[in-house]
Amino acid sequence: MSGLEVDPADDDAEDVDDGTTIEVTPTASVDEPAASTDAAEDRTTLEVEPSEEPIDGPGYVLYGGKGGVGKTTMAAATALDSAERGTATLVVSTDPAHSLSDTFETQIGTSPEQLREDMPLYAAEIDPEAALEEGQAAFAAEGGDAFGGLGQLMGDDSPMDALFGGAMPGADEAAAMQTLLEYLDDPRFDRVVVDTAPTGHTLRLLQLPEVMDTMMGRIITFRQRLGGMVDGLKGMFGDTPEGDAGDLQDLEELRDRIERLRGVLRDPSRTDFRIVMVPEEMSVLESKRLRAQLEEFEIPVSTVVVNRVMEPLADVTDDVEGAFLEPDLESCAFCQRRWDVQQGALMEAQDLFRGTDVRRVPLFADEVKGEEMLRVVAACLR
Repeated sequence: MSGLEVDPADDDAEDVDDGTTIEVTPTASVDEPAASTDAAEDRTTLEVEPSEEPIDGPGYVLYGGKGGVGKTTMAAATALDSAERGTATLVVSTDPAHSLSDTFETQIGTSPEQLREDMPLYAAEIDPEAALEEGQAAFAAEGGDAFGGLGQLMGDDSPMDALFGGAMPGADEAAAMQTLLEYLDDPRFDRVVVDTAPTGHTLRLLQLPEVMDTMMGRIITFRQRLGGMVDGLKGMFGDTPEGDAGDLQDLEELRDRIERLRGVLRDPSRTDFRIVMVPEEMSVLESKRLRAQLEEFEIPVSTVVVNRVMEPLADVTDDVEGAFLEPDLESCAFCQRRWDVQQGALMEAQDLFRGTDVRRVPLFADEVKGEEMLRVVAACLR
């Protein structure tokens, strides 16, 4: 399953028009009793063979890629499969367009909650705006102002405005980063699966540790230089200098946690960043850019997931039993045309696949949501 074979389409579609007209062959009416009965039987007979092998892989799995390629589905399926094999797993979304709740067909909150009592599966959807409003941004330490009143001392309500002339770039990602830091250290979870935001947001999220590290280094140096002067002023007015050791310690601890997160993201034995794409030219180009940029950040990419491939499920996994509606490449002109488009895109993506483990997920007629379909997807990702 780790390879990806690309076969040319049959050359028997000469009767397909040149694209100036489009012929549509309607499907059978959904009102026909036979069709609805068959569909019901198919859903009833669907069985997914559970994997008895324990999870043996990175403790952190991040799914990234262009918006709309199925990252949430892959993250949810991976987490479900992991939890069903006995691994305490948290699946978390940092994408502002939350869809984990829809995928699992249950309401998911902003803090980790166990979805089912019979398995160690937890989920959370981070709301960056709410996190910022609650004072959980990455520059706010627990229990108070991480800057020790530095902003007020400099005559400004915001230390970031005073020190850098404006708000920190990617403030929403800063809130998400702190929450992710907390989850990485949470002893409740043996595995964390992250449904990241679309490509642009993801890269800012991954770049943030270095940005924050640089900023905090400047802040700590500034505080150290300013500390003596402030203590002297307090002494002149008869105040006993209390020192800012606690504030500096908060900043240094946060910087250490960020550095640890950066180390985790760059360690292929601990983190697997998986690029999700669909077999279309635009998705291939976006995925290539993402991989090149991840390499600049030294983030390892060991898996590429190709979603919505027009091929039979039986060609991808033997763990699923049940009838699935599949594209008709012999008599459906539309299916033939889409097949050609997909094969061209997959040929273009060969460079992207080199050195990676490739997983394929077929194009399903039904929407992928609910645990039953997530188990089918999980079988394709094993």
